[in-house]
Amino acid sequence: MQDQTQLDGITRADIFGRVRLGYVVVESRRLDHWKRFAVDGLGLQLDGTAPSGIAAFRMDAHQRRLVVLEGPAEDVVALGWQLDDLETLSEVRTRLAARGVELVDCGPEAARIRGVERCWRCTGPKRLELELYTTPVPGSGEPCMASSGFVTGAAGMGHVAISSREPESMLEFWQATFDARVSDRIEDRLDGIPFDFTFLRLNERHHSVAIAATRGLSIDPIRTRIHHLNLQAATLDDVTAAYVRCRKLGFRLANAIGQHPNDRELSFYVESPSGFEVELGWNPIVVRDEPAWQVAAYRGISLWGHQPLNLGAGTRIRRAARGLASLARPEYTPFGRTPR
Repeated sequence: MQDQTQLDGITRADIFGRVRLGYVVVESRRLDHWKRFAVDGLGLQLDGTAPSGIAAFRMDAHQRRLVVLEGPAEDVVALGWQLDDLETLSEVRTRLAARGVELVDCGPEAARIRGVERCWRCTGPKRLELELYTTPVPGSGEPCMASSGFVTGAAGMGHVAISSREPESMLEFWQATFDARVSDRIEDRLDGIPFDFTFLRLNERHHSVAIAATRGLSIDPIRTRIHHLNLQAATLDDVTAAYVRCRKLGFRLANAIGQHPNDRELSFYVESPSGFEVELGWNPIVVRDEPAWQVAAYRGISLWGHQPLNLGAGTRIRRAARGLASLARPEYTPFGRTPR
């Protein structure tokens, strides 16, 4: 690692561009629904080598990108982050240790289930387990999918959007741990509540992490640890075909097809069997000229489209109730800030 960066006046190796979202682990009692959703809806391939009680899915040369474990959470329980090499892993370990966060070995069985040679974990913001690895296990042959393909590679498998009552601490975590850079910000009103969104890139993907926070009273109306997982389809036809399939299969569409103003991705949102949403998109901006990038601010989360679907009074009331209930639950912050 040749490049250097500064944080708190300390010069250190810059690992920007050496980290990417590698896999996502979900816990659910609805494995059959997940198989139907991921394969017949989104167009992924079911990995038939996974043991009983686990549904695992391919989307590229990696053996597994999405892993669903039998369990009660109905939520994302871990995010796997692929690092370029052991040197980068050592740098991240040192940074975390300096903040009192320890990386522990996940063990060979967990690594096998995730389709990686070895992985290490720590507890991240909102008690999401963050798992780090360097070497994925390759899949056998080309994936056989309803989709023509997905865009992964150096940019990783996609991005996650996370709602937070502690957005400053959340931002600090990603910047201090992975040298995340702010791509841009958006402000909007959702269900009448003002939100601020901050988009962070770890590599050439416009953002690998998005942080959503209410303005004013700090509440979290989202039940699950993430709001959505984004996957990038290879073609526009893949997006529209998946949209049609998900509708025909009866999966709840959260937002119709539309386009975001910042990354220009054309996408739709569908509710997963565990309740968080999956955004399937096409052709977002790739940030290849880092020195030329300018942080921008936008009003409105969409340029056009993305009309809310199936958002009745009951859904609004439940979100409002969850938001108020979140005031009584401190949000976990790994770096030891005092939660609100």
